[in-house]
Amino acid sequence: MSYVLPLWNAPALPVVGTEDVFPIRRVHCVGKNYGDHVREMGDDPEKMKPKFFSKSAHAIVAGVDAVEIAYPRATNDLHFEVELIVALGENGSVFGYGIGIDFTKRDLQAVAKKSGMPWDTSKNFAGAGAVSQITPISQCGEIKEGEITLSVNGEIKQQGDLNQMIYDVPEIIKQLDSYDEVLAGDIIFTGTPAGVGVVVKGDVMTCTIAGLPDFTVSLI
Repeated sequence: MSYVLPLWNAPALPVVGTEDVFPIRRVHCVGKNYGDHVREMGDDPEKMKPKFFSKSAHAIVAGVDAVEIAYPRATNDLHFEVELIVALGENGSVFGYGIGIDFTKRDLQAVAKKSGMPWDTSKNFAGAGAVSQITPISQCGEIKEGEITLSVNGEIKQQGDLNQMIYDVPEIIKQLDSYDEVLAGDIIFTGTPAGVGVVVKGDVMTCTIAGLPDFTVSLI
């Protein structure tokens, strides 16, 4: 048997301190998982249940400490959302953590919401997620709390603490597994604090999470 097209490279993330890479199987995303972000989006955090959506593994742009992403097609309202990334090992265990930005074509998302259509065109496109290198849990320990920030061109736009998540990492994994078995190689975008906003070509986003290497994303 031979493939009728050349095979593409498997999506993967660098692993801190090694030449190894973490292969990405699936990308799970948690929507509205910080109370302040829920409120800024017009909802009540007391009534919030876990909301999940997916991105293609091929939508992810990976980098050690910095990446460049091309401004995507078909939008004039691209939003950033900084998030803790959880990389899963065998049997739903946490292999390690990273930093990610979930990009959203907010104008397309608004149209989809209004018409009751799926969000795919607003959340799943080339460069829809930027993800840093993964720090193994054996190096950083279990991350439950700590400051998370995103700055645009040096100005802080998002600032919160991981302990503000409505659903913590073990609960997120449990909920995901109740829908479909989580698998080694899955990664999870765990939600974003308040302060999401618009970025344009030329903007530089610097992301920090306590205990992890900083991550910078430039929009070109």
